[in-house]
Amino acid sequence: MEKKTAVGSKNANVEKKASPVGGIFATIVIPISIIVCVLIYMFILGNPANFEGGDPESHPLPGNYLGIVYKGGWVVPILMSLVLMVFIFAIERALTISKAKGNKSVAGFVRTISAKLNQRDINGAIAACDAQKGSVANVVKSGLLKYKEMLNEPELLKAEKIAAIQKEIEESTSLELPMLEKNLVIISTIASISTLVGLIGTVLGMIKAFAALAQGGAPDAVGLANGISEALINTALGITGSALAIIAYNYFTSKIDELTYSIDEAGFSIISTFAAQHDTAPVKTQTV
Repeated sequence: MEKKTAVGSKNANVEKKASPVGGIFATIVIPISIIVCVLIYMFILGNPANFEGGDPESHPLPGNYLGIVYKGGWVVPILMSLVLMVFIFAIERALTISKAKGNKSVAGFVRTISAKLNQRDINGAIAACDAQKGSVANVVKSGLLKYKEMLNEPELLKAEKIAAIQKEIEESTSLELPMLEKNLVIISTIASISTLVGLIGTVLGMIKAFAALAQGGAPDAVGLANGISEALINTALGITGSALAIIAYNYFTSKIDELTYSIDEAGFSIISTFAAQHDTAPVKTQTV
């Protein structure tokens, strides 16, 4: 009986989560970000109006930062696309995690569940989950449904019933967490590679600068200036992208840890209440 109900609940959750939207989102965002940043580099940063004599090969106009960034070379649109991706995936994660929290405060929701359980009002606790919504409520509701089922299961020992409830909560948690952590790997990857890509642009710029110095006779002042500009611009963009990605990754990881802690707290409350109240008094199961 226990095995059958646990498997049925898990399959229902799997069905609910079997949506390819998250993967499609990442597949679309990455190439679009690159294309958009290449177009910005070519037609906005590389606009002839940003340079002396209307020639992109010449110096940028004094104080014209668009032309200055353009001098970073072909690595610039790659770094720009990495920064853009950090912003897009950060917004997407913020919306997803906010939805996972539910309609009200997670801490208040956990307190409500504990209070309902102490009052032996399981249906009221389930109704609170339906009103809260979100990942935390989904996991708690799975545990409560198993709790209610175990109350009407006379064939199992108390320890077996507690184990069944705990297993249900763990399975539900394992199905919810991947949705919360989706796309974080992309942000962490950007945090790692952004500085390296910027370093590539830095090295290429320094190669051009030293090539300008190595020319016979007077050094090529324009080539030297362009090489140094390319090196510094790529360094700045690489560090910026990496810093933003690290901040975003750590922020969302901490938020997911908070949700996981709330799930653990609610699960512990469910299990401990069942252990304390099991077979001690009838449970109020009024119709909601």
